[in-house]
Amino acid sequence: MPDSAPHKRPIDAARFEVVKNSLYSAAEEMKIVLAKTAYSPVLKASGDYSCGIFDVAGNMVAQGPDLPIHLGSMPDTVRAVIEVFPDATPDDVFIHNDPYHGGSHLPDVNVVMPAFFGDRLIGYGCVRAHWADIGSATPGSYGAVTEIYGEGLRLPPIRLYRDGKLDPSVAAIIFANVRQASERQGDLRAQIAANRRAVARLQALCERYGADELLCIMDAVLDYSETMMRAALRRIPDGDATFEEVLDGDGVIAPGATEDETFTIRGTICKRGDGITIDFTGTDMRVAGPMNAPATVTASGVFGALKMIADPQNRIPPNSGAWRPITIHSVPGSVVHAQPPAPVVYANHEISLRVSDIILGAMHQITPDRAVAGSQGTGGVVIFGGRDYRTDSVYVSYEVTKGGVGARPTKDGINAIAGPLANQMNTPVEILEMSFPLRVEEYSLVPDTGGAGRYRGGTAARRSWRILNHDAQCTTCCERTVTAPPGLAGGLAGGAARIWITLPDGTSRPVTSKGAFIAPSGSLLTIDVPGSGGFGPPAERDRAVLREDVIDGYVSRESADRDYGGLGSGGPQSEGEQR
Repeated sequence: MPDSAPHKRPIDAARFEVVKNSLYSAAEEMKIVLAKTAYSPVLKASGDYSCGIFDVAGNMVAQGPDLPIHLGSMPDTVRAVIEVFPDATPDDVFIHNDPYHGGSHLPDVNVVMPAFFGDRLIGYGCVRAHWADIGSATPGSYGAVTEIYGEGLRLPPIRLYRDGKLDPSVAAIIFANVRQASERQGDLRAQIAANRRAVARLQALCERYGADELLCIMDAVLDYSETMMRAALRRIPDGDATFEEVLDGDGVIAPGATEDETFTIRGTICKRGDGITIDFTGTDMRVAGPMNAPATVTASGVFGALKMIADPQNRIPPNSGAWRPITIHSVPGSVVHAQPPAPVVYANHEISLRVSDIILGAMHQITPDRAVAGSQGTGGVVIFGGRDYRTDSVYVSYEVTKGGVGARPTKDGINAIAGPLANQMNTPVEILEMSFPLRVEEYSLVPDTGGAGRYRGGTAARRSWRILNHDAQCTTCCERTVTAPPGLAGGLAGGAARIWITLPDGTSRPVTSKGAFIAPSGSLLTIDVPGSGGFGPPAERDRAVLREDVIDGYVSRESADRDYGGLGSGGPQSEGEQR
């Protein structure tokens, strides 16, 4: 029930539910509009975007079924616009991507639109969409640089539309600095169209219930989520726990070194009553390369993981109210609280995903029946760029490949899908091959990459791209090549990531997990993304289920003998005999 304290305006319970769900539906409509009008495959097919509705103070009231990785930073994105443009008008549209003012990384471009009912401001729509390129020296804007200035076009909050019309000077600056300008223009128009749907839906609610009633209910929705989150936290035992992760590196090899240097993130949880505090003291300070996460990106990893723990049935609306019981402490200048001009582009997904695993690992010590084992823990990004021989035009292909989701306390992990913080999909092979001069020659599950346990971790995926009739500029951004996804409660770690290139002469060599290189025409680039950790002792796995794993190719016979102690009686001699 909505808060009915004396200082609050009374709200009819049925009306509250209707309006609350209307706000969620409007956010989901934004998502549909964007997907159907965007130009680039990374948006229309892969779904790398989030849509939200915000109140007049910039609090997120409703988010579509989008990417949890954006939960922590989108409110600060809108607040940055409000701070710079307190005099917004109904004809304005704003744009920005500054990671130090609520953004995540430069390729995530935010379009913010105020919603008015008559002369009264009633809220904002915001669409965050990953642009396949935002400039810089490398296609896709993912170079291993040492300052944010080298990561591409950085936009502080800017008024993009004046008097209802696109500002041609602002547009000229943006589209002169990005590859595939026409595709970027199409994606921008899709973001604006999605925001217009949000404005229309808010205005319709005002016409039906009045602006005062809508604003009161939006405020009550935030209180509703806070009340539910506090109640959920009270059901979790109090306790303290620490968990840390070692990350592969930042993509920049230090002078005199021969390989990338690892670094550590440490998180300590203090759970008391209906509140919880996460302290990242002890985490390493800034690294040279773009593995420095803005504080809001770190917050997204915390919020997403805690919501899974506290709300496994997903009943609490994910908005700014739900995060009020959560306090985060971090040291400015550390890799989880980046300060300008530290580069950040990899950290958006690489750090937030690992922070999520840290929270889950620590919470397992407090409430062992709720946390999942270590998941993929990386975006698995592979970018191709160059000139398409079919059209003689520049192209950029931004891809993510999905690995395993960690085993759960009561069931196996999930094979080859997005991890706990990412709802993004792989680009379908047919769309990729139609759009770019590439051919996918393998897309398969990788045996033995799901960590052994009473419940097996989800297996990783392998994806191989053949580069057709041109030399491609490639960039990779992948974690867990050094430290594999950890198991929990006696479960074993999952498989680590691997990346390699097979040259036209048939020779193969490893490829850097973070950085850019030239892949010659005819070569084959392959990535095995990480698997995920197992849960519980492997000896306790049901032998009938293990035999099915071997038959299905998830676990090899050798791994069944080594990690599980054998199949027991009746195990398959070969796949053919069992079938």
